[in-house]
Amino acid sequence: MLNLEKINKAQERIKDVVVKTPLAYAPYLSEISGSEIYLKKENLQVTGAFKIRGAYNKIASLSEDERVCGVVAASAGNHAQGVALSASKFDTKAVIVMPESTPLTKVNGVKHFGAEVILHGSNYDEAYAHAIEYGSKHSMTFVHPFEDEEVIAGQGTVALEILDQCASLDAIVVPIGGGGLIAGMAEAIKSLNPNIEIIGVSAKGAPAFKDSFTKGEAIDSVSVRTIADGIAVRDTSKVTLSYALKNVDKIISVDDEEIASAILYLLEKQKLVVEGAGAVGVAALLHHKLTHLKGKKIALVLSGGNMDVTLLSVIIEKGLLKSHRKMKLTVTLVDKPGSLMHFTEILQELNANIVHISYDRTSISLDYGDANVTVHMETKGAAHQEEIKSRLKKDGYLREY
Repeated sequence: MLNLEKINKAQERIKDVVVKTPLAYAPYLSEISGSEIYLKKENLQVTGAFKIRGAYNKIASLSEDERVCGVVAASAGNHAQGVALSASKFDTKAVIVMPESTPLTKVNGVKHFGAEVILHGSNYDEAYAHAIEYGSKHSMTFVHPFEDEEVIAGQGTVALEILDQCASLDAIVVPIGGGGLIAGMAEAIKSLNPNIEIIGVSAKGAPAFKDSFTKGEAIDSVSVRTIADGIAVRDTSKVTLSYALKNVDKIISVDDEEIASAILYLLEKQKLVVEGAGAVGVAALLHHKLTHLKGKKIALVLSGGNMDVTLLSVIIEKGLLKSHRKMKLTVTLVDKPGSLMHFTEILQELNANIVHISYDRTSISLDYGDANVTVHMETKGAAHQEEIKSRLKKDGYLREY
């Protein structure tokens, strides 16, 4: 059984490989939440996520004969990199099965550490089934990302570091996917200070663990869909659920819009690149789901920072639109010399900075002699956008907005 002794032993094993990441005070988050907020920056870990802790502890616990045969794992990315790097430290062959939709940055990260990558299945659970079959066929040890006592013990070392860095906490907020991180952390925390509240945060698009926690028994989802790919787990582990039911005080969920806003907030205000799974705690805080902790001293775990750059660019663009710092509109002009110039002169007068413009005269919805102009602009907030739309309506460019 998992206990504090196992977690302490794991900390000793991993100390020369794993980075002791900062626990830093977050002034902006503290101000807007009315609490004292600290961020545990596991996104700055050597592989960009906490998963190296459990993976290394597991491989370090194997016999020499087991290491010679090699290890196999299934992962959406972060556990994969942890296993790949850990195996390389022991000169052990590693094969990682990843879902076909895994971002390229994570695939390349795994290959960088010398592991073989097999892309299989549309989600983690399909990759998992293939990895189990592959490991059995080739006599390799399967390193589970969360349903393994040694892996869970390794993840629990995050809690030991947090309490060493700041012992006087009222609550710790932890992301939940398969449950390995919160299982290990909660066991350590409740063993050392049972008064600290443990709150898990899951993605609304991956509801299995939260639903299971609420009902007190393992319930699987039919499917998962969330931008937080690191916690997009379909099936609930009975092992990690049992520890959560024993030690976790509460589990809440956040949707993709809330996660995206938290990613953007951390990038802008904290100067941190944090992936969706790592940002769920901040999402819960920003969207007033932790109001019962107002005035308390809280640590939020930023579990990883391996963000797909393509997704990040979409989040930034949508965030700028939602915060009224960018605006997109289409107007219809008479297709004659000077029409476009007059239109852009109005935008210049209104201090709207055009960043992209397109011109369409062939749409079947247009009268002959007209053209649609779509313009993307940088703006200075909601009031500025209203000023632009009112002026364009007054001048006959917008009929409705």
